[in-house]
Amino acid sequence: MRLIGLSFLAFASSAGAFSPSSSAVAVKSANHPRQSTSLSMALTLYGSQGSRSPLVNWAANELDLSLEAGDLSKNPHPFGQIPCLTDDNDVVVFESGAILSYLQIKANKKGIDGDARAAEVTSWIAWANASLDPICFLETPEGKVYDTGLKSPNRRIEKLNEMLSESQFLVEGGFSLADVAVASYLLYVIQFFPDVELHSKWPHVVRYMKECAGREGYGKAFGSNVQGYCVSRLTEMESGSGKEKKLFGMF
Repeated sequence: MRLIGLSFLAFASSAGAFSPSSSAVAVKSANHPRQSTSLSMALTLYGSQGSRSPLVNWAANELDLSLEAGDLSKNPHPFGQIPCLTDDNDVVVFESGAILSYLQIKANKKGIDGDARAAEVTSWIAWANASLDPICFLETPEGKVYDTGLKSPNRRIEKLNEMLSESQFLVEGGFSLADVAVASYLLYVIQFFPDVELHSKWPHVVRYMKECAGREGYGKAFGSNVQGYCVSRLTEMESGSGKEKKLFGMF
């Protein structure tokens, strides 16, 4: 997915969230306490707010991982893109989905998740990138995002809504990196396309988005302004008000 360039960067700047000069802070959700499990002290993230990097920060927050902000002039991504993650033993991982999967592997090694749960999480991460991304963001042949597919009925989102009618999160056992991957794309949509209305079609998806956006780890990664906007917008959807609200007057 190619995020919408200048509009996204302007949004991120005004949101005041993670910047390349700051490091992610390990946090625990008040509603979902997690025992601290310092998995690694060698993780370095090369990224910026105007990219998918905050997904990685959110995942790190939920796993109680410490991330150092890498010098972008030394970014080891083979194509010079972001995000890119390095770890000890000369590990280099790029593409947001691959990075989330790598963090899941580290969690598995520490016994945080068993094989069955880890396999489900990894599958959802792959689904988010392969199937959800092109639904959320419609592109021209040149790769420019021009609209969202969430304005129209969709079989996959209908199925997701059905699943979430019976489960709080995607994988049994509570919030996971599966939710980081899926909810991030959904929450990007309402930032780029603030007039989109989802509740009438998929009320359980909206409930899920709101719960994910309200997590402390999301706020730390994306910034309090982004978090506040998302929760407010989703609340408006639930109540049926504010359909034409614009974020910071930029769109």
